[in-house]
Amino acid sequence: MSRRRFTSRLTSRSRTIIPSAVRERLGVGPGDVLRYVETVDGILIEKARTREDDPFATFSEWATEADDEAYADL
Repeated sequence: MSRRRFTSRLTSRSRTIIPSAVRERLGVGPGDVLRYVETVDGILIEKARTREDDPFATFSEWATEADDEAYADL
């Protein structure tokens, strides 16, 4: 895979616009949350998983401390 490079400029308020090719590659849009991960090679930007992305989030009735303890070894 070739390494494509993209740039953007920070405003005086430390904001930037993520280039459209990067947004498309990450699959992000307005309202999405990004995560910044520090690695030995630099900073990795990825789409953060949110509660809406979790297929088990609807089962909140089983999200107690007792449930975590009971099923911890599975």
